[in-house]
Order: sequence, then structure tokens, then C-alpha cells
Amino acid sequence: MARESRVSRRRFVRGALAVTAAVAAGNALAGCGGRPSAAPSAAPPAGSPRASGNRIKIGFIPLTDCASVVMAHELGLYAKHGVDVELSKEASWAAVRDKLLSGDLQAAHCLFGMPFSVYTGVGGTAGRELPIAMMLNVNGQAITLPKHLCGAVGFKQVQLVRAGIEQLRASKPEVTFAMTFPGGTHDLWLRYWLAAAGIDQSTVKIITIPPPQMVANMKVGNMDGFCVGEPWGGVAVQEGIGYTHVTTQDIWRHHPEKALVLNKDFNDQHDAEVRAVMRAVLEASIWLDDLDNRARAAEVIAQQAYVNAPASVIAARLRGQYDLGCAPEQYTYRDDYMLFHHDGLVNFPRKAHGIWFLAQYVRFGYLREPPDYSQIVDRLIYQQRYREVAADLGVRVPDDDMRPFTIQLDQVTFDPNDPAGSLRAYQRTAT
Repeated sequence: MARESRVSRRRFVRGALAVTAAVAAGNALAGCGGRPSAAPSAAPPAGSPRASGNRIKIGFIPLTDCASVVMAHELGLYAKHGVDVELSKEASWAAVRDKLLSGDLQAAHCLFGMPFSVYTGVGGTAGRELPIAMMLNVNGQAITLPKHLCGAVGFKQVQLVRAGIEQLRASKPEVTFAMTFPGGTHDLWLRYWLAAAGIDQSTVKIITIPPPQMVANMKVGNMDGFCVGEPWGGVAVQEGIGYTHVTTQDIWRHHPEKALVLNKDFNDQHDAEVRAVMRAVLEASIWLDDLDNRARAAEVIAQQAYVNAPASVIAARLRGQYDLGCAPEQYTYRDDYMLFHHDGLVNFPRKAHGIWFLAQYVRFGYLREPPDYSQIVDRLIYQQRYREVAADLGVRVPDDDMRPFTIQLDQVTFDPNDPAGSLRAYQRTAT
């Protein structure tokens, strides 16, 4: 009976969401530049805050995976849940960090690793808290290498990376790679890939570049490769300056990527508003995982106000269809392209994943001593509120947190209950 009730409730919620999305989409077509001319008229559900002049400012970086935060606005879902939201396009992850800490932003589309990086002092002032409300997406980032390495290294051929780097060294004194924020997701995917390829990271230079500036910087030779979110890997291919060597879902299938991260005072003092924002973003996430909606989403987020990139590039990789710029030229991801909901598996923030990030900080020399893993993830990840918001919408909450998981790139199993033992496993694979 309980299961039948839950399934019926979920169908009801999704049916209501489809109606809301249809109304909002009609408004978007009627409005200027793809923006809705009016919010849906549906009243906020019981218990939701009503818009009262207290505007909530949510930051985002121009990346495809800002889509749920943006589409919650474009579909009128924030208004539906009774909150007045202003979206703020930010120039860099450092700007997002600073504005979240100062309160200039109440929430943001954010690297999952940033709260841990800031709290431990890797990428900010140690001890400052940036609470994680929920996850926004998994998969969908990529490592781009220069076009001329295509024949030497190829697609997914990580065992050939060392030879490719030696080829680069033959023509320049220093090989440089770029990521987007110290201790963030792109930083760790890059370092993990280098380690799996057997590259001593002290022998290459790793620099920080904001996502929208990656392609331009590679074009003028400021780096030899980069790890960033879409659409910038796809744009590099389209412009003929790089090729997709490996995607992050090839490194770790369904890895955590972006999260909805909060200003600490907003988190502590405005619980009803936080829940309303979460409900809106969760509904947008469900809408986005209907592939029939992704072309429409690509057209919206491609606009100058958001990502400012070709809608065709955004749409193709949102569907898992990758123009690689290197043999085999085209590759289609069937069930591990960028996901925003995946029947609830995406949005639950897992403490195990936070522990993995912290352990990598130790592994890669960001932290001299192991941190208090449990204390940090308990402080920064707000699971109980997510469970309650998910229950409001009839959304499944997975029960897999704190179970060991395997990273497919190197086949190392990480046990979040024993991070020290897992780090020893990495040492064994390196010898």
C-alpha cells in the first residue's frame, strides 16, 4: 500500500509538473528572447513562502550544467513555489565563492568540491562554511587536448598520455594544463587522470582559468589541455583547436559534479525559502531529464544572458552525442551523459562523495594531514532537509551512501568508512 501510494504521488507530481512546464513554455515562446512573459498562475503549495519583496540571488557560471537553476527560472518554478529569484551570471568560481561567503549571493550553482576546498583552506579561508543543499548533476565534463595530439593519444587511450606529454615536452620547456578552481571537481578529474596515466604532477604545470575563458586561452597557447564542463569542450572541437580525449564519465561514471550551495546565514535563517528553491530546482531537474525537453533547454541556456555558446553544441552533448574532433570522430553516450535527476539518484548529496574529495586532497598534497572526514561532511552536507524536500515531491531518495564504490579509470575501490585504507590502495596502484 505504501509503495502504491508513493508511486501514485510521484505520477501526480510529474503530471502537475508537465502542465506547469507546458504553460511556462508557451509563455517563453510568446516572450522576448525566449524568456517567459509571465509566470504560471499556479499558487504555491501549502507551507511555501510567498514572494514578499525578499529577493533571493542565485549565482551561476556559464556552463551547460547550470541548466536546472536557469530552467527553474525560465519555467516559472521559483514563482510557483513562492520565491522571488534573481539569477546572477558570475565570471569565475572564485567570484562565486567570495559572493557566497559575503552574502552577495544567497545560493549558487557550484562545484561540489568547493565547500570542502574552502573549509579545509585549499581554496579559501579555512573554517568558512558553504552548506550543500542538494546535487544538480552528474557526468558531462571533459579533458581536451590539442588537435595535433589526436594521432598520438587518441580518445580514451589514457595509457598513451605519457607519450603525448613527452611529445609536447620536445617542443617546449613546460607542459601546462588548466582547471577551474583548486580542489574543485575539474581540478580533481585532471589530477586523477594524470595519476592514472602515471604522470608525476610535479613535472607539469597546473593553472586556474575560468570556464568561459578556456577555449580562448588554449587558442593563444596558454595551456596544452584543460578540464572543464560543457559546452567548452564541445566548443574547442567546433573551433578546431582541440579534441575530446576523455570525458569525466569515462573517469568515474555518475560522479558528483555541481551542487546547489548556500550562504551560511541564508541556510540557517531562511529554511522555508531554501526548501522552496530546492523544490523548484528539483522539478526543473526532472523536466531536464526528459530528453524531449533538452533541445528547448539548449536554446534557452545558449542565450547571451546565460552560457553564450552555440545551442547546437550544447544540445548535442546534452543528448550524449559527442563530436570528438578525433577518431572515431563521433561517440554516443547511452546512459551516462549529463544527468540532472535520474529518478532521484542524482540530487541526493552523499557524504561518501565528500569524504572522497577530502581524501584526494591528502593524496595530491593539498593537505599535509588527514582531516576529520566525518566532522566536515556532517557540517557541510544537509541530507535531512533534502530527504524532506524530496518526500514533499514524491522523489526517491537512494540508500547507497557510505557504501564503497569503484572508479572505473583505475579500478580502485574507495571505502568512505576507511579513507586511510583507500589512500593506501592508491599507493599500491602507483607502484
